[in-house]
Amino acid sequence: MSKKKSVAESVKEIAIPVAEKLGLGVWDVLFEKEGPDWQLVIIIDKNGPVGIEDCEAMSRAIDPLIDELDPTPYTYNLIVSSPGLGRKLKTDKHFESYIGKAVEVKLIRPNDDGQRVFKGILTGFDENNIEIDNNVKIVRKSIAIAKADDDNLEVFK
Repeated sequence: MSKKKSVAESVKEIAIPVAEKLGLGVWDVLFEKEGPDWQLVIIIDKNGPVGIEDCEAMSRAIDPLIDELDPTPYTYNLIVSSPGLGRKLKTDKHFESYIGKAVEVKLIRPNDDGQRVFKGILTGFDENNIEIDNNVKIVRKSIAIAKADDDNLEVFK
């Protein structure tokens, strides 16, 4: 039995090749409710700063394809943006791009020592854990949010 793709997964599949043609990458795609409205957010990235022109180009290129895909019965606002500073790290590609860089990790609940926030250099990860400063292992399931903790604009490819 195959699992039905989420709206975000379906949109990401069509967004990646569009972004690549524009010299961009797709950092993340979110489909979430904000107040009474649904937001379809495509977060793009590239080597160097993402400008408004990049967001506009991606929006123009992807909009008709999303309309054709018709991934949801809900009315939504399409937003194309950059990840900005403090970008969220969710996928293996995200963690891979931040090896050797400063990160901040907040746990869902404090660990046995009562600590909930960790800051340090990301030194490794696998499917179950991330490692900060070569000695702090954090179970990925226990993470509420992991994000970049620096102004480093060298980005995801």
